[in-house]
Amino acid sequence: MQPFDAQSTSDERLLAALLGGMDAGLCALDGDGVVTHWNAEATRILGWTAEEAIGRRGFGGWAARPSDAGQAEQRLLAAMAAKGRRVSEFALLTKDGRRVLMRGQSAAVRDAEGHPIGVYCAFAEAHTRIDLERALALSESLFDDASWGVVVIDADLRPAQANAQAARMLRTGREALLGRPLADLLAQGAEELEGALQHVLAEGAPPASVDLWLSPRGDTSGARRCWRSGFVRLGSPMGEEPVPLGIGWLFSDVTAQKATEQEGARVRFRYQQLHRADRAAAECEDAMEAACLQLDFALAGFADHALVDRTDAAGRLVRAAGTPDGEAGPCLPTGSTIPVGYGHAHPALQALERVGTVRTSFAGQGDAQAAARSREWARTRHWPAGTAHGLVTVLRSRGRSVGTLTFLRAAGRPLFDRADAAYAEEVAARVAAALDLAGLAGGAGAAGRPDEGEV
Repeated sequence: MQPFDAQSTSDERLLAALLGGMDAGLCALDGDGVVTHWNAEATRILGWTAEEAIGRRGFGGWAARPSDAGQAEQRLLAAMAAKGRRVSEFALLTKDGRRVLMRGQSAAVRDAEGHPIGVYCAFAEAHTRIDLERALALSESLFDDASWGVVVIDADLRPAQANAQAARMLRTGREALLGRPLADLLAQGAEELEGALQHVLAEGAPPASVDLWLSPRGDTSGARRCWRSGFVRLGSPMGEEPVPLGIGWLFSDVTAQKATEQEGARVRFRYQQLHRADRAAAECEDAMEAACLQLDFALAGFADHALVDRTDAAGRLVRAAGTPDGEAGPCLPTGSTIPVGYGHAHPALQALERVGTVRTSFAGQGDAQAAARSREWARTRHWPAGTAHGLVTVLRSRGRSVGTLTFLRAAGRPLFDRADAAYAEEVAARVAAALDLAGLAGGAGAAGRPDEGEV
């Protein structure tokens, strides 16, 4: 009687468990083509049990049609003479007589001296295997060649994998961003991104893409970028229940597109306001009321305050209408006849001299001293407290300058740009006509000269 070998028995049980738990069908043939191993997944795919398969020579007469058996055996046994693994396709027959195309990987089984003594083959139905290979190919393509940024975020909301495009957009290296908190990678927008990721982990992917405004820390300009983002929750297919492994974040930069959309929306809104103002002003019996109504419509979303100064008979500027200095309110006539005490370098006087538009802003920083200087800057120009940006354009009617129109913004709003200047000039043309009609233009004022530009 042979002695009991506990280690050998344990190894055999482990091998049997591994073979039985494989997700692919497995069969092994010796050098003569006799089946020596047949696992549970092979039984599930084809219906033939291990007892029915082991010991048979080849597949002919049971697991393959005669026309297919020779080709299948030849392709498998050819792996004995090849180096490494070989991928091949062959047709087998299920126990109920259904012909199925298989896709398998086969490799030689060698003895202790390295001589081939058989072959094993792991196989699955071709369409299932091709689906897996397509998924792997897609994954590799996303991380190598995709024009979108792709980042795999783990359950702790830290990047676990990223492609080259994502690293470029985040202004860092692919290895440098792995495992780092998102706040270390983004100067702005990290909280919004983390909120979206937590939602995906808890509820699943949103039904549509999301536009996130972010600013990478590596971008020295500090400008915010709009990244159109899609999210997918990653779950493990290996567990009995889906286990969240993290999130796939796919994104592309649509900043230019969003800027164009926003500019288009802004232009449409402004010229709709002009159209509405024209219709409302046409119903006014008083021309000065019509001018104030034009400014009330123009201020919406454009500026915080508006001031209208008319020229008197001596060519001096007199306040004709304006919004309140404190809280925002409607533009009202002032009825004043006293000239405004503007200094010689005031933007309103510059606009009159140039017969054009002048833009100006306070360029201080956000500390206590800068706040005091900002108040003094506004006070010396006779503008409301808190003003940080001004735009002054000349009022022209019947070939002469009849006054100036000033728009003002507080510190929390952006500087006036060229598009703002063009819009202000459209409003000024309407206000100037109403002011002239009201008979409040005191004289020829400053003679019209070619526009010398803006500052």
